[in-house]
Amino acid sequence: MDFIIQVSVFILLTTFVAVLTWFICRRSAKRSDSNSAREYFLASGGLSWVFVAGSITLTNLSTDQLVGMNGSQMALVALWELSAVVGLFILAKIFVPIYYHYQCTTTTELLEHRYNNASIRTVISMMFLGINLFIYMPVVLYTGSLFMQSMFGLDIPIVIIALGVAGIGGAYSIFGGLRAVAVSDTISGVGLLALSLVVVYLALQAIDFDFSGIPAERLTLIGSNDSAIPWHTLLTGMLFIQIFYWSTNQYITQRAMASKSVKEAQKGVFVAALIRLVIVPTIVVIPGICAFKLYGDIGDATYGRLVSDLLPAWTSGMMAAVMMAAVLSTFNSVLNSTSALYICDIHQKYFNKTPKISRLNLYVSLFFIILALCLVPVYARSNSILAIVQQINGLFSMPILAVFIVGICFQNVNAKAVIASVIFGISLYAIFTFVWTPFHYIHLMFITLVACIAFALFVNRIIFGEVARISLCDTSKVMHKKSDECYD
Repeated sequence: MDFIIQVSVFILLTTFVAVLTWFICRRSAKRSDSNSAREYFLASGGLSWVFVAGSITLTNLSTDQLVGMNGSQMALVALWELSAVVGLFILAKIFVPIYYHYQCTTTTELLEHRYNNASIRTVISMMFLGINLFIYMPVVLYTGSLFMQSMFGLDIPIVIIALGVAGIGGAYSIFGGLRAVAVSDTISGVGLLALSLVVVYLALQAIDFDFSGIPAERLTLIGSNDSAIPWHTLLTGMLFIQIFYWSTNQYITQRAMASKSVKEAQKGVFVAALIRLVIVPTIVVIPGICAFKLYGDIGDATYGRLVSDLLPAWTSGMMAAVMMAAVLSTFNSVLNSTSALYICDIHQKYFNKTPKISRLNLYVSLFFIILALCLVPVYARSNSILAIVQQINGLFSMPILAVFIVGICFQNVNAKAVIASVIFGISLYAIFTFVWTPFHYIHLMFITLVACIAFALFVNRIIFGEVARISLCDTSKVMHKKSDECYD
């Protein structure tokens, strides 16, 4: 009986979100050009701050946060979320005005403008495409399907569940574009945050709001040298990891680039930062700590155990629906951004400048979905998905971020020097990861970033004989209108 109630509530809520999303998007779609890249990938610049904040929040918040972070059963992991606030502020104050200044559809378009070279845009776009297609999309499908399998106790192969997840998530992205993705994210996000706070309260009530008996190392926010996050990493690589994630990732920044103005976009990003500061650390840390007192060290089973034990059947059905919405949000966001990168950065530039966007988006999205589904069994056989994702992020994140930093801060830098620095950076971090690891990996990411920037400027001067000069865009000029003014 409980299973029937869970499934019924899940289906009803999932259907409700879909219908409400369709109703909201229908009015806006009538006023938009259905064959415009801006409509599919930037919602014709029509996202209000509410949808920017809601979509950014839910795109990032998924099973890896609620399940994975609570599974650590310690407060220290909250530092990832707290430091993300800094990354969001940098997105709002530095990157958003620059993206609007150049009227970018993709983050990589900025690089073409700053380096005055199309090749660098293509190279970085291909790197993002590879990461999305071979890592993020199949991992999201696998972990989301695994959660649904365990939540409902389904005796169904993971690939079949993943097919359903991909079908629903793909429908939002293919037929509704970013507008539908952002609207559904926001609606589902409200439910996810509300129910997650209910879990927090019930978990605290279960331990009588008493944290006594829990080891001090599980309650501290100051990490020791041998902890997962030593305190001094906050002064080096942690900040730049957040800048890379929040300010250069297409599937995050795409929402911020889809507002009618810089101020509207900034307002949405600031609200997302406030949610990240006040609510998210609470829901990804406190239930895990309470579970340690209730059950001991049970790892990744923590959140599912709490939901199962503390929530009544109909409420757990609601939790399954909003958790599924979080998985769908991440998947359809990555799918939409991957399609944007291919169509805007590659197809329109090298194959057809004026394709029928709706038809092309359908074809490439279906291809991407099929590829991701084919990779799900590969990740199902993996011993540590998190380790794979972290290694890939480490190899590519700092070299890519160095390209953006050099592009934003300097002019007269040869694109070939920067491409060489990317190869150098990947090789350097590979040595740090697989051969010689002298420091914590977060410190090593910072060292890699600095080395990449220095290498690019060195090659630019010695090999190409060009002297880079500092040249920053005056972002204050684009608060109300576009401007081409920069200062040296």
